[in-house]
Amino acid sequence: MTLDRMVLAFAGSFILISLLLSLVHSHYWLWFTAFVGANLLQASFTGFCPLAKILKFFGVKEGVAFK
Repeated sequence: MTLDRMVLAFAGSFILISLLLSLVHSHYWLWFTAFVGANLLQASFTGFCPLAKILKFFGVKEGVAFK
């Protein structure tokens, strides 16, 4: 699995988990959903993604989006 797909998988998982937690625990978990969405938006413009940097450090093979 390439770095790009791992970033998308992490982001999608975090969004779904935080939505579930907002239903069963507290609506404040929606702030985490907003944070993940904002991070995805800024990464699309700047190309900087903290998770991509971390995964690259651990040797995950690069895709085409985060070079």
